Amino acid sequence: MFLRQRSTQTEYFDLPDRTEAEIAAEFRELNRVNALFRFSHPFESVLPGWLGRANCEYLRILDVGAGTGLLGQTLTTWAQKQGWQWHFTHLDANAIALKLGGQPDSVVGSALQLPFPDGSFDLVVASQMTHHLTDEQVVTHWREAWRVTRDAIFISDLHRNALLYSLVWITLRLMRAGRHTFDDGLLSVRRGFQLDEWRELAGRAGIPSANVWRYHCTRIVLQARKKS
Repeated sequence: MFLRQRSTQTEYFDLPDRTEAEIAAEFRELNRVNALFRFSHPFESVLPGWLGRANCEYLRILDVGAGTGLLGQTLTTWAQKQGWQWHFTHLDANAIALKLGGQPDSVVGSALQLPFPDGSFDLVVASQMTHHLTDEQVVTHWREAWRVTRDAIFISDLHRNALLYSLVWITLRLMRAGRHTFDDGLLSVRRGFQLDEWRELAGRAGIPSANVWRYHCTRIVLQARKKS
């Protein structure tokens, strides 16, 4: 019953008054969790068949809410193994996170007002950052993503359900995650989404033919293209 509606409680991760040492420790644990849950897998599994392998040979990609840039780093390495060149721009509102990652082409900025001209990228992605936003902010975030992409957007986040909640609880306990990581991990699931919610938000964002679906019962995905 407690998962019927999105939680509006703010995560500790999003509070402004944290020290650089706290932020670094939180991102180290977050990156461990993301790698363990294979957060890059939806992109590796879906993008080649959806975009077409020929179109994947060279891509300019914007990662919105990139944190330390782990997703871009992971996917760049994976794409190289396929013989492809994927060039990432990493955008995050947290300058400390980008500094910790040390990735090239890192930009401090807001998902709600992307500092790029229309059609600047072949693909705009976001992984597990959308649940940090309110519904109204999600609409703005997606409008901005749609504006700056030339071709496609691919957004992956948490599907709010009891199975995922239980998996996160067990995993974080076994990892002996810190208190804030543990609390935020469960709250992230409670702030996640269900299919009808994302479809309604995609309609409000004005994204035509948006495909919203579940990925392995734990994630929710939105994908849309401007070209056929």
